[in-house]
Amino acid sequence: MLVRAAVAVAGGALVYLSFPPRPLWFLAPLGFALLAHVIHGRRARAGFGYGLVFGLGFMVPLLRWTGEFVGLIAWLPLALACALMISVGTAAMAFASRVPGWPLWAAALWVADEALRGVFPFGGFTWGKIAFGQPEGWYLPLASLGGAPLVSFAVVLTGFGLFWVLRNWKLGLPLVVVPLAAGLVVPVGVDASAGTVTVAAIQGNVPRAGLDFNAQRRAVLDNHARRTVELAADVAAGREQQPDIVIWPENSSDIDPFRNADAAAVIDAAAAAIKAPIAVGAVVVDRGDNLPRNTVVLWEPGKGPTDTYTKRKLQPFGETMPMRSFFRLFTSDVDRAGVFQPGTDPGGFVMGPAKVAIDTCYEVAFDSVVRDTVTAGATIIAIPTNNATFGYTEMTYQQLSMSRVRAVEHGRAVVVAATSGVSAIVEPDGSVTRRTGLFEPGALVATLPLRSQTTLATWLGAWPEWVLTAAGLVALVLGFTRRRKDSNGAAA
Repeated sequence: MLVRAAVAVAGGALVYLSFPPRPLWFLAPLGFALLAHVIHGRRARAGFGYGLVFGLGFMVPLLRWTGEFVGLIAWLPLALACALMISVGTAAMAFASRVPGWPLWAAALWVADEALRGVFPFGGFTWGKIAFGQPEGWYLPLASLGGAPLVSFAVVLTGFGLFWVLRNWKLGLPLVVVPLAAGLVVPVGVDASAGTVTVAAIQGNVPRAGLDFNAQRRAVLDNHARRTVELAADVAAGREQQPDIVIWPENSSDIDPFRNADAAAVIDAAAAAIKAPIAVGAVVVDRGDNLPRNTVVLWEPGKGPTDTYTKRKLQPFGETMPMRSFFRLFTSDVDRAGVFQPGTDPGGFVMGPAKVAIDTCYEVAFDSVVRDTVTAGATIIAIPTNNATFGYTEMTYQQLSMSRVRAVEHGRAVVVAATSGVSAIVEPDGSVTRRTGLFEPGALVATLPLRSQTTLATWLGAWPEWVLTAAGLVALVLGFTRRRKDSNGAAA
């Protein structure tokens, strides 16, 4: 039992090591091969237990960033909760392990488990979706066909196929080869079918890392305005291209520019200097209910604010606090969480020649949220984000990998603008052409393709996930039927 538990932990650790910033995507199938070894042919209870330690080996190091400034109280309970959710799926896999073609069914059950983790608890937490560890991998093009769920399925199927090769290589080998080969032959569109746009992503930096990064809110705003004005000087001197549009990060103005004339004047001056519309991440207090909203404001030179996008998917335990009074029993840090109100409109901005989808920070982790902004007519995607509260941890690299998956999934270039890094320019094939470092000011300028084509993944939406989830549930029914037949045969 202890040896099996150690193998399960090792499998989870290999899956963690496959995630960015390490380009070791090929370790994920190896990790799932080890998981298959310990749960196949076991009872559901054993599958639950081994899945739990596998999940801990995966999630504890992956989510280390959540405790960077608040300690173990956030990190370990969240990792345990995610591991418990994984163990529900592995219990189901063990239960169905007598069903013929088990690797296919088990991989489908993993997708079903990811779907469950995407909605429960507290609206779901999708960190650790296997597809998000594959921006460098051969599987990435599959995202254009079936989105992140299909990539996850292919990776897990390869791993379970590796295990199956030892049992029956004639059946197991195709399960390994086909997913990899499919990723290598799927074409990814990168042509500029709707023209091009020159975009600038501004990283102004923050005064310091930590939960109080915005204690000097005016300094953060000034940093972004200053870096924009510096870019305008570089443009005037011929050192940089004139951008058509400019993207500032989330929280680049935590001073409400609709209530504070000084903040508005600073943004106005920056827009006038760069001679382009700016998408400004701001905290805006609604005049009706006096509650804050995480908003991106479209600020045009000579016109001021002309449109807004309010973040729709809010981060629990950050922007909102579920069960606040209960969790306050454990730590007063819960009162750091906000009372932000969500938006409802997925439509982005018309900026110069582009229709820009806005997916703010946490939103990029959710399939349906990003898809809604693309189907609203976007020809390019912007991800304004603020990762200053997570310091120098791996969080920003994990989030960038999600943006790369979204680029391929929807066939759109992606512009990531972060307050403190990492900001990046992502092509429609998921490749990163320019990026900044952490906690340093910068401006990324690039001409990107605008694309209006709809990928199969965008067109299908959640259907691949639903179909794979249904297949996993069918496996459970078949497993139950098979066990009943075995029990009746033994009794006879």
